[in-house]
Amino acid sequence: MLLTKFSHAAVLVEDGDRRLLVDPGMWTEPAAYDGVTDILVTHEHADHVDIDQLASLLKTRQLRVFAPEAVRDSAARQDAAAVVDAITTVGPGDTFTAGGFGVTAVGGAHAEIYDGLPGCPNLGYVVDGVYHPGDSFFVPEQPVTALLVPVGGPWFTLRGALDFTRAVAPARAFPIHDRMLSSDIGYQYIDRWMEAKGNTDYGRIPLGGTVSVDA
Repeated sequence: MLLTKFSHAAVLVEDGDRRLLVDPGMWTEPAAYDGVTDILVTHEHADHVDIDQLASLLKTRQLRVFAPEAVRDSAARQDAAAVVDAITTVGPGDTFTAGGFGVTAVGGAHAEIYDGLPGCPNLGYVVDGVYHPGDSFFVPEQPVTALLVPVGGPWFTLRGALDFTRAVAPARAFPIHDRMLSSDIGYQYIDRWMEAKGNTDYGRIPLGGTVSVDA
């Protein structure tokens, strides 16, 4: 199984002719969508889903988008009827097939930033052992081979990321949700802590780079 990292939280999962894109948001490169028909979205925020881009793609191809109901509601508010029709709503505990992969939706709530905000739904997805938590530190019951661990954001703490990684106990971990770090200094700071204290084989996937992980 191959993981390709795109800007911020977007990750492409591939295995042979199976392709599944997770959380392509407003900073995601167009190349991420090449050959993709199935997309997972963790929650409604624009850094995780680009409604305008999905609407544009749907003019020339079919897409299946799996997301919490709040994402469909957001598309409806933006009068993106084609996107609304393309979305299959899922919830915590749901299991389904997307892009040829077995997927389990876990969690349910976005991590708190302040005063209970943002208070929106957030689903993590376990894709054949690869776990993308979106904006949360929810620890799933399912075994995780490769963890995509958030390393930045207004709700983020380094301690929380380290505790989360240790609790999930994956064989390997790779950083996501890192656009807000904005420089190599930020990357190096986070990476050194995660390498030293994450208790796993941690490594950064270069932007646009691909690594192979065990399914």
